[in-house]
Amino acid sequence: MRLTGPLESAALLTVLPVPVRATASTRGVLPWAPLVGLLLGGAATGVAVLGARWVSPLAGAVLAVTVLALLTRGLHLDGLADTADGLGPLRDRDRALQVMHSSDVGPFGVVTVVLVLLLQIACLAALLAETDGWLALWTAVTVARLALARNGLPGVGMAEGSSLGAAVQRTVSVPWFAGSVVVLLGLLALATAGNLREAVALAGSGAAGVLAAELVHRRARRRLGGVTGDVMGAMAETATAATLLVAAVLR
Repeated sequence: MRLTGPLESAALLTVLPVPVRATASTRGVLPWAPLVGLLLGGAATGVAVLGARWVSPLAGAVLAVTVLALLTRGLHLDGLADTADGLGPLRDRDRALQVMHSSDVGPFGVVTVVLVLLLQIACLAALLAETDGWLALWTAVTVARLALARNGLPGVGMAEGSSLGAAVQRTVSVPWFAGSVVVLLGLLALATAGNLREAVALAGSGAAGVLAAELVHRRARRRLGGVTGDVMGAMAETATAATLLVAAVLR
């Protein structure tokens, strides 16, 4: 595994200042995406807790989602909008790819982004009203990046013309991905301090997030013949929303 992998992942997935030499390759982006998710989740969670304590749970939720958008340059939200425009309306494969490569955002993409953000904020606000609700946010952000890493596994096809897809294809081994899942589960166990019910609820919420991202992945493969960078972003935002939704239901 490349020693510069964490820097390569941070360079693409965040606004953190990274040495130029770390941006020369994208081979380490997906393997280390879950680690980036832990860092982003920690930052967003801190803001959410402070906002909820000083103002209200709703303010904390809005501030957390805003911080995530700023720290990621809105990268995944842009991917969500483009993917919605390409996969939502009835178009053939070539037309869908053309729409997704365009810099314009159509009405379908705008509506999708607005609804997904509203869902994230509403669910997070409900969770922040609980004592340990912040754990769900940290879990959701990390699970979203775990869903990104899934695209680097062997056998994942990339859509024609996707430069990012070609660069990160087959960069994640099965043992590495499995190890990432085990580490995340271990951290959840530590964070819940032996509270089995809460640990199971968070693990179940994370599983729901991964499943939701998988549905987006499969839809893209059927329609586009593979995955693109935009689809990966859509998977991340979908996983975040689904994890928060299920966590709010199980709270």
